[in-house]
Amino acid sequence: MEAKALARFVRVSPQKARLVVDQIRGRRASEALDLLRFTRRRIAVNVAKLLRSAIANATERAEHLDVDQLWVLQAYVNEGPRAKRIRPAPMGRAHHFLRRSAHIGILVGDRAGHAAPLAASAPAAAAPRRPAPRRGGTAKPRAPRPAAGKTGKTGKTGQTGAGKTAQGRRQVADSKRSTAARGRGQRGGGQGRGAE
Repeated sequence: MEAKALARFVRVSPQKARLVVDQIRGRRASEALDLLRFTRRRIAVNVAKLLRSAIANATERAEHLDVDQLWVLQAYVNEGPRAKRIRPAPMGRAHHFLRRSAHIGILVGDRAGHAAPLAASAPAAAAPRRPAPRRGGTAKPRAPRPAAGKTGKTGKTGQTGAGKTAQGRRQVADSKRSTAARGRGQRGGGQGRGAE
């Protein structure tokens, strides 16, 4: 015997609601009510009311049902619509923020018919997680990097990767020095074209 209760457009962030709903999933209904009674979050009152509604729906569907044998089989939070709002900010600016809402659902029932789906819904620990594909295509494997201490690829000059880096640093330093000398000459520092 199963019964469901839904609360839609609840004015709470789904992330905050999930903190409470995750605590009662898979517990006995009476135990979940006790847990919600002492949870210090604002949404816990709404979730407790929703759980009592689901229990009442179950007793309406089957009058001979033992309420002490009810379990929270499913408890989930989906994202509802977001309302875009603006808050005044200093110097005539405006800060945008979202008022989020959530749809909360609870399914209660006897655990005998739901023992297998609860075990199947648990995440598999051995399954490796694949990386998310890049934007615009599938994930491509990267070439392995050489280990530290080994020589890199040789460039036009015949030097290793570390040597090219040092050479590049020297070229940058030389160009900075020549730019500084040219700048002094143009400002009339006594050297170069402007000193005549």
